[in-house]
Amino acid sequence: MNGQNLHTHTLYSDGKASLLHTVERAMATGLHTLGISDHSPLPFENSFALKEHDVEQYCAEVRLLQQLFLDKINLCLSLEIDYIPGMSTGFAAWKKRCGLDYVIGSIHLVGSDHEEQLWFTDGPLRETYDEGLKRFFGGDIRRAVGAFYEQTNQMITNETFDVIGHFDKIKMHNQNRYFTEDELWYRQLVRETIDLIASRHLIVELNTRGVYKGRSDSFFPSDWILRELHERGVPVIISSDAHHPDELQMLFAEAATALKATGYKETLRFTGKGWKEVALD
Repeated sequence: MNGQNLHTHTLYSDGKASLLHTVERAMATGLHTLGISDHSPLPFENSFALKEHDVEQYCAEVRLLQQLFLDKINLCLSLEIDYIPGMSTGFAAWKKRCGLDYVIGSIHLVGSDHEEQLWFTDGPLRETYDEGLKRFFGGDIRRAVGAFYEQTNQMITNETFDVIGHFDKIKMHNQNRYFTEDELWYRQLVRETIDLIASRHLIVELNTRGVYKGRSDSFFPSDWILRELHERGVPVIISSDAHHPDELQMLFAEAATALKATGYKETLRFTGKGWKEVALD
């Protein structure tokens, strides 16, 4: 058992359960470490992010539960912060304001400057992905995927954070319809991002959500990417990106098997004071 999940959402953003219920389930199922990482606020109306007026309450509740269950679980305060050029608040500002233990940086919306110019690449509906591809990129998948990775690279270059979230999630709603991962242009884009990840000493999460939700045939990132990350010495963690307490450890055994198959023997554990290398179970 991995014993740790650092990517977790609650009712404060687009999760389906309260913070307390999520923590209680984590303890009941044997997790020794749980990171609460609701989506950071964004400067426009949406249905998935933490509301600006709830930020202080969110942080205070996590810290209260942290003390309440101090001897039972290592509870950590985080945010999954969206990077949108010209729109999102800097990661360092969020870390300082909230006193975050660690930061996850992710791309869900491709574009900049105005909400009406954003391509939503995530969510449950493939139709949203397809409509944005046509509207913003004229159906040109290479240009669209290039924009996704360019924005990812900008985030890595411009922001300071610990974990990069599901960094090849652009493949999820593609489902091999517009491109395949074997195509040279796609692999080159990914390798450029891997170079930056390695140079900035970021941690990559092996995110199991796409598979257990039936939206992807492979984890984020794919096996071939994991092999290249391992060759570059990039550290990893296993995360479920849970939006419900039942999902806290979904496919963790399978994820560990995938990591071992691609050469990994260790993952990282967050101790509350820093990152510690531990052997894969």
